[in-house]
Amino acid sequence: MDIISATKAFGALSQETRLKVFRLLVRRGGDGMAAGEIARLLDIPHNTLSTHLAVLTAAGMVSSRRDGRSIIYSIDQTGIRGLLAFLMEDCCQGRPELCAPVLDTLLAGDGADPKHETRLAER
Repeated sequence: MDIISATKAFGALSQETRLKVFRLLVRRGGDGMAAGEIARLLDIPHNTLSTHLAVLTAAGMVSSRRDGRSIIYSIDQTGIRGLLAFLMEDCCQGRPELCAPVLDTLLAGDGADPKHETRLAER
């Protein structure tokens, strides 16, 4: 990831609602969530959520797929890995391979904790 893409990703994540959406989707894992469920859990109007999801998608942090009548949003693991790798590129005195386990651990979990999602929605 280059500095321009990283700046775009940080810009997308620097807004409170978008960060809440992103964190919720990270916890949901690869299965993702329907836009309506995201709106309900975080108490966000649908049209507002749509705008936030578009910003996150354009920044490469979220992707979407159609499932029947629903649009399912999930984290874009390639985008997240790229951003994390960008942040850790110079870590460990020029030995970024030492940080690789951190990246793998951060993206390893696919299961969601529904209780945590509720707590997240309350923040």
